[in-house]
Amino acid sequence: MKIGVTTFVTDNGIGPVPLGRALEERDFESFFMPEHTHIPVSRESPFMPMTAKAHLVLAGERVPPEMSAGDLPEKYARTPDPLVALSAMAAVTSRLLVGTGILLVAQRDPIILAKQVASLDHLSGGRFLFGVAAGWNREEMRNHGTDPRHRNAVLRERILAMKEIWTREKAEFHGTHVDFAPILSWPKPVSHPHPPILVGGEGHPSYRRAQEYGDGWAPIYGGDPESLARQITRFRAEAEVTGAPVPPVTVFWAPADPAVLETLAAAGVERVLLDLPWATEEDSLRHLDRLVGAREEFLGRG
Repeated sequence: MKIGVTTFVTDNGIGPVPLGRALEERDFESFFMPEHTHIPVSRESPFMPMTAKAHLVLAGERVPPEMSAGDLPEKYARTPDPLVALSAMAAVTSRLLVGTGILLVAQRDPIILAKQVASLDHLSGGRFLFGVAAGWNREEMRNHGTDPRHRNAVLRERILAMKEIWTREKAEFHGTHVDFAPILSWPKPVSHPHPPILVGGEGHPSYRRAQEYGDGWAPIYGGDPESLARQITRFRAEAEVTGAPVPPVTVFWAPADPAVLETLAAAGVERVLLDLPWATEEDSLRHLDRLVGAREEFLGRG
């Protein structure tokens, strides 16, 4: 099982350059960075910490629309553009895979985003992993002109349209939410046929989206490794019966607990992303060394 790291990179925490160097020096496989383009000051969408929401979904419970778990942490409003930050990280590393975890495709122009992704993959020598999802902040989406009711349909069409741009000399797409006549766009990605697309989310709907247009499924660790392992096993068994694709699994925001890592590895998880707390550079490096210790203990048990 591959082991990477995820955390919020911000303007007042550890930057992408020192973090990238530190991750590669410590032999982590990958780094995934979340994003928000902005946070509206007036916010109606309830906020739940990612692991709290995932825990409810894994338990088979409905996430109440009115449920809120407190104020939105400051880090959500302070993230730089991930494609720019990951370009800086890729420039000072040679082995580290860099990824979005996740990028809010429903808030991005697909033609521009296709070029940005292809450029990063091209310049990094094929080291980019494209984590995507539709997002949860309805006010944020509306500011980009996206109707929250249709965000997953918009996500789907934009991913399909970008695949056309990446893989065809003359690309065109005609859908409900994306429509363009034949275009030329370079560079093409180094990764063939394009960077791996990891579809984020919990439960059957996100798994089905990963089967349809993704190259992997990326659920959030929900606090119960056994429950997540059972869900992964069930989804995989159902797919094998129907003949549907069985996307590899990357688990986001996993704790640095060797026992948890063993459970996820036994379930066939391809990659786990350890949760690095948001902190200053000095504190981040200290936390990172603790993650190394947990990783080495897990590997030693194997």
